[in-house]
Amino acid sequence: MTAPPGAAGIVIRDAADADFAAITDIYAHHVRFSLGSFEEIPPTLEEMARRRGDVLARNLPYLVAVNPSGAVRGYAYAAPYRARTAYRFSVEDSVYVAPDAGRQGIGRRLVAELIERCAKTGCRQMVAVIGDSGNIASISLHEQLGFRHVGILTAIGFKQGRWVDSVLMQRALGEGADRP
Repeated sequence: MTAPPGAAGIVIRDAADADFAAITDIYAHHVRFSLGSFEEIPPTLEEMARRRGDVLARNLPYLVAVNPSGAVRGYAYAAPYRARTAYRFSVEDSVYVAPDAGRQGIGRRLVAELIERCAKTGCRQMVAVIGDSGNIASISLHEQLGFRHVGILTAIGFKQGRWVDSVLMQRALGEGADRP
């Protein structure tokens, strides 16, 4: 299988401190111009680094996709789905790609690696909470990686002057719910 244009030479690795200016910029773009995040004010670099610390403290992955020159082209991480203890084996994925790097397979590679790493840590379910039912790229990416639609929260957010849905998708990891 041939890598999509722009994805050739992309390496997926753990995010490093030096990646956070680029990660912050990528996320700020999505906060300002898309409905993929329901945040409306981009967080600071310090806040983004703090959030990464929370993810890593739970032994969950925080990944970047870098091109051959080392530029960050996207990032993804898994975080607890909910705080209550009964959810302890469930995670939520988040993935963001640089605005000029979409439709190159980068997001798919990031989420595929998240799935693999989360399964190895004993996670059993991964949930995608996708901002905007019109976000076909993210919905498609998740479908291709085995997520199934489990619901839509209609008009749950208000951003950019309109009501926005959240699409809920879910995928079993490892043994899923087959065994305790």
